Amino acid sequence: MVSPGNPLKPQRGMASLAERLASARRIADGRRVLATAVERQFHTTYTVDTLRQLHRRFPNTRFVWLMGADNLVQLPRWREWMAIARHTRLAVMPRPTYNHRALSGMASQRLRSQRILERSAPALAGLAAPAWVFLTASQNSQSATAIRARSQE
Repeated sequence: MVSPGNPLKPQRGMASLAERLASARRIADGRRVLATAVERQFHTTYTVDTLRQLHRRFPNTRFVWLMGADNLVQLPRWREWMAIARHTRLAVMPRPTYNHRALSGMASQRLRSQRILERSAPALAGLAAPAWVFLTASQNSQSATAIRARSQE
């Protein structure tokens, strides 16, 4: 989901929704991983409300929310974050400078009994929520802000 806006981030300097959605669609495979701006259609601002809408509209779909370690760090600041974690499977991607904080932070500590080993990640969608995994992957230290600044030069 590409959000129209994050209540925890300033809008100034953020790329347009259309640009961010196009970028996400270039990465998604269009079959198992879809890039969408469904929050705009739902008129929701908070993730918990968006996920409730998705679960209502697609009751037989087992969603996996792909998030960066930076979001796992700040997840306890999100509205009804424990409801999000209880009802949605999470796959957490590493992010430079955030990994240690993410794995030692409040969210991962509260959810530690629901964490699965990375080798079990392919089964994540089939597991009952709550369940989450921290993945290993190549990391890029460039920030979205720096990438946008270069593209506007």
